[in-house]
Amino acid sequence: MTHAVTRVPRHRRKKKFRKQAKGYWGRRQNYRQARGAVERGWRYSWFHRRKKKREYRRLWITRLSAAARQNGITYSALIHQLGKAKIELNRKSLSELAVRDPKAFARVVETAKAAR
Repeated sequence: MTHAVTRVPRHRRKKKFRKQAKGYWGRRQNYRQARGAVERGWRYSWFHRRKKKREYRRLWITRLSAAARQNGITYSALIHQLGKAKIELNRKSLSELAVRDPKAFARVVETAKAAR
């Protein structure tokens, strides 16, 4: 029986990693170094995709807090009053409303305040 050789599949695997490592500097063009660098990059990208979600929520809350204070209420009180008033707007849409249409946001705040 003949001996199977993995030349083409192995070359394709290496080529994939080298392509991913395009633009890397120095020995990271070398397959062994490139593979480690690319896999580390994948781990960081996975982690940062999740981190991005946290950072956006933090931004929305900061914007809401500033806009709520301009309307005479704190952020935590606003969220509590929105819940009582059964206004189901999420933080993203509320912050967009506060930035793009402050008058509409002020009306939402007044509605929430009235729900005491």
